[in-house]
Amino acid sequence: MMPSATPPAVRLADVVGALGGELIGDPGIVISRLAPLESADAQALGFLAHPRYASQLATTTAACVIVAPAMRELALARGATIVTDDPYLYHARLTRWWAARHRAAAAAGVHPSAVVEPGAQIDPSACIGAFCYVGAGVVVSAGAIVGSHAHLGEGSHIGAQTRLAARVTLGDRCIVGQRGIVHSGAVIGADGFGFAPHQGQWEKIEQLGAVRIGDDVEIGANTCIDRGALDDTVIGDGVKFDNLIQVGHNVRIGDHCAFAGCVGIAGSAKIGKHCTAGGGAIILGHLELVDHVHVTAATVITRSILKPGQYSGLFPFDDNASWEKNAATLRQLHSLRERLRALEKKS
Repeated sequence: MMPSATPPAVRLADVVGALGGELIGDPGIVISRLAPLESADAQALGFLAHPRYASQLATTTAACVIVAPAMRELALARGATIVTDDPYLYHARLTRWWAARHRAAAAAGVHPSAVVEPGAQIDPSACIGAFCYVGAGVVVSAGAIVGSHAHLGEGSHIGAQTRLAARVTLGDRCIVGQRGIVHSGAVIGADGFGFAPHQGQWEKIEQLGAVRIGDDVEIGANTCIDRGALDDTVIGDGVKFDNLIQVGHNVRIGDHCAFAGCVGIAGSAKIGKHCTAGGGAIILGHLELVDHVHVTAATVITRSILKPGQYSGLFPFDDNASWEKNAATLRQLHSLRERLRALEKKS
């Protein structure tokens, strides 16, 4: 990494010039940091995303606040204000703009300690960090950044502007698209969990597929995405994974899904576009979820979901035969209640 220069001064005029919004107040006010309203000081820029926190406007000492039109007058009573239709979205874009101005730029080139096998293609604008391994036939595209101690297996491919943090493993022939972010410790392309039982032992099934990841995907720390058994495991464009997620072999995930920490997706599950899963949710193998399915935290999905919507469910474990009987009864509970009410009205 290149040494960081003195961060440029940020004026409110610079913020609005880059991101839009209506600035009411002195455009020359200088901002040195972004902060929550409750801890902001006279050099900070804060935002109000939800009306339930409107009381913080009266107590914050922020130099400027970002608010929705409905909060305009309340915010103006305390000082400089940026008015925008969606303050949370504005804040998200502001953090990226801020980071681009203040984060040290990676130096293009290959660190002397990296090992690059013959046949690898590294764009001159890419950065390969210290102690990386780049296998034969690897393609690292323009502006990509590969953090220290990363491992790029033979024939793998990293798209333009994608950033791999330290200690990421990308297995042989696996592909990460453009503008991706893969955080430390993630493993893409380990063997899927495939074994054939034989006489009380387990015979390994070689995993011959790979992993294909689309553009604009973010993968959290220590997340694992297994390679396919025969066909590839496929992750669509714009998918967001939190930390410690397990994606089994041959899973297919549609565009713009988002999954929170410790979600587990078993092999060959097929998930549509714009789906979400809360922390600790489990999706069993060989199931299908259509587009716009939202699974709440710690829910276990045991059957395919063919209708968009939000789904929840926790059920105590038991021996399997008893659990199945109780689960079947529970699913009839509402109709049993209605029948009981009807009988009570007749009596």
